[in-house]
Amino acid sequence: MPALLHKVHHTLNTTRLVDFLAPLALRLFLAPVMISAGYNKAMSFESTVAWFGNPDWGLGLPAPALLAFVATATELVGGFLLLIGLFTRYISIPLMFTMLVAMATVHWDNGWFAVAPGNPETSMAAPLAKVGFPGAMASLENSEQVGERIQRARGILKEHGHYGWLTEKGSFVVLNNGIEFAMTYFIMLLVLFFQGGGRYLSLDYWVARKLLLTQTV
Repeated sequence: MPALLHKVHHTLNTTRLVDFLAPLALRLFLAPVMISAGYNKAMSFESTVAWFGNPDWGLGLPAPALLAFVATATELVGGFLLLIGLFTRYISIPLMFTMLVAMATVHWDNGWFAVAPGNPETSMAAPLAKVGFPGAMASLENSEQVGERIQRARGILKEHGHYGWLTEKGSFVVLNNGIEFAMTYFIMLLVLFFQGGGRYLSLDYWVARKLLLTQTV
């Protein structure tokens, strides 16, 4: 058994030859998300500023023009830097901060789920409710209500609409807009902060290698 475990461990270690694929995958996943978010803010900048500053239907933040510009620039520039793997650890910091701000100001009151589950039996809150996790039971009750509304909406659409055409590109869901996606992006950025952009396929690697070679000459 020890010999077999040693062989398995050695085999797993050989995969470290391509460990640069992990940070590359994170960067390629996050880059278009950030670029798209920043681009959308830039293309409707006046509306973005209004949303940042309005206390009634927006975030009610101070200096909305400045904060909107910072958020837009951070996402746009940060997305492109992640794409090419330049200053990866540095840009991860303000991007993580934007995710924290988004969670605190936009998504927190909506709970965890980005899309509200409509079946409490398959909800991830089900096992948490059994151990008394705070808010889990309320989430399950919400799932039941969501399921009822989805079924009701489907019935109306099947009776009065072209249901096949309406659902051709995907099923109808209730958007919950919780912290799930923002937290996921935050965790991915946290990994990049500690691990960097990875070897070979990031500019950080080649810049660091060039500097190291220069220092040793």
